Amino acid sequence: MRIFKTKPFSRFADREGIEDGDLCGVIAQAEAGLGGPDLGGGVIKLRIARRGQGKSGGFRSIVLFRHGSRAFFVYGFAKNERDNIRADELKAFRKLADHLLNMNDADILEAIKNGTIKEIEYHG
Repeated sequence: MRIFKTKPFSRFADREGIEDGDLCGVIAQAEAGLGGPDLGGGVIKLRIARRGQGKSGGFRSIVLFRHGSRAFFVYGFAKNERDNIRADELKAFRKLADHLLNMNDADILEAIKNGTIKEIEYHG
């Protein structure tokens, strides 16, 4: 399993103090079938615990996910800032999932080199 985060998600995670280990933990849960809702088209919504508050008062992340293959953290928000994503956003995430989840290794390497995505070391 390879895990990536986009540049905008990286900024969100840095600002909120979310560490790569936290992201690996929620992907391990998703791999075990304990993740959040499947929004279709390779898009899932996962909870990330806020330090000292747990998952229910924490963050939500939109992840483009293919079981056993790869996951891309693309969007994050605090539960107290918004409840969910809009239908037009979901449509855009599904389109992005179709692109990112089907990239070949050369395309992924190029995206890493140009800073579009960053790979997270995962030992699931």
